[in-house]
Amino acid sequence: MSEEKAAPQSAVVIKKYANRRLYNTSTSTYVTLDDLSVMVKGGTDFLVYDAKTGEDITRSVLTQIIFEEENKGTNLLPINFLRQLIRFYGDSMQAFVPGYLEFSLENLGKEQEKFRTQLLDVWGGDAIKAMQDHAQRNMAMFGDAMKVFNPFAAVMGGAVPGAPAPGKPSQPGAGGGSKDDLQALKDQLAAMQQKLDTITK
Repeated sequence: MSEEKAAPQSAVVIKKYANRRLYNTSTSTYVTLDDLSVMVKGGTDFLVYDAKTGEDITRSVLTQIIFEEENKGTNLLPINFLRQLIRFYGDSMQAFVPGYLEFSLENLGKEQEKFRTQLLDVWGGDAIKAMQDHAQRNMAMFGDAMKVFNPFAAVMGGAVPGAPAPGKPSQPGAGGGSKDDLQALKDQLAAMQQKLDTITK
């Protein structure tokens, strides 16, 4: 009995012909690797058989799908992982690797849904955008704090609100003497203290 005849009733049978075309027997249409990728992501089980010999070539076709996805720039498999995987071929531990990887990915799939739920609970509908906005707010606060703790940058750049502009006297008619400079520095320090109090609240 050929492997094709032994296929589970629930699985869609795909036939691969000598011209490399893939034929979906359930829909009577030709499909591509992208179509099969969509089926996998949608949870549709399928088996691929060589149309001439009836040999099960599902593994090689799934590997092709992964290869195509990696070539598109979706780098899911780290280089070190691939190297380690190659090292296991022919190793005494080779027989244990498939079961271990399958078990690990099944657990990751279960945790994935839990992680998604936690993100939605904490951040709302658009979790990624919320995290980006949060990161931007943190960077803005960090930048403000750096201006406060760097009085030289604040004086040179006029970054502190309410402080007199650099190089200008603080009072009309002043000649820019040391007394006016001291008062300007006091005003700047007071403004920086006020800014610091605002950030720390």
